Amino acid sequence: MSICPKNKTSKARRDKRRANWKMAAPNLVKCSKCGELMMPHRVCKACGSYNKREIVSQEA
Repeated sequence: MSICPKNKTSKARRDKRRANWKMAAPNLVKCSKCGELMMPHRVCKACGSYNKREIVSQEA
């Protein structure tokens, strides 16, 4: 036997529950060293620096 709800769920109640299933744009900040857009609190992919210090060495 499958589960049978006792009462009908209204469209408004159902859609209120589904209202939070949305995508959010990633928050981007400028790198303090090179000015490239990057995600905050992460190493910059362009120059390899974090908090104005070089963390990952970039080879040419």
